[in-house]
Amino acid sequence: MPFEQLRLILLIAGLTLVSGLSDSQGFLHAARMWQGGGLVWAEVGKAALGWGLGILLYCLSLKYMIELRIVAPEIQTTLWFGATLVGVALASGRFFVWPLIDQAVALGVLGGLGWLLFRVGE
Repeated sequence: MPFEQLRLILLIAGLTLVSGLSDSQGFLHAARMWQGGGLVWAEVGKAALGWGLGILLYCLSLKYMIELRIVAPEIQTTLWFGATLVGVALASGRFFVWPLIDQAVALGVLGGLGWLLFRVGE
């Protein structure tokens, strides 16, 4: 594999993972923004910050995906979606207390997304 291609893959992976983790923080804080019948502005701000950073990094990752000829929006979005799902599951800490069967299903879903990436990608 040429060095330039490896560099692009690492950039895409890094940016997509950090984007997904940032977006997952947005989702985690959004889940707490309505408490006690009112809006918790600190959680709104944290959610917006997570999503803002996430979308910025996602847009930057698209630049490198296009350079690597990953142009199908389904593939681009699936990479981000997988990173975000993993981020939510890990950052919430709840994944580790799920029953083993539920953990296996979650990993199977991620595996299925990976399968689709390679089977139907352009």
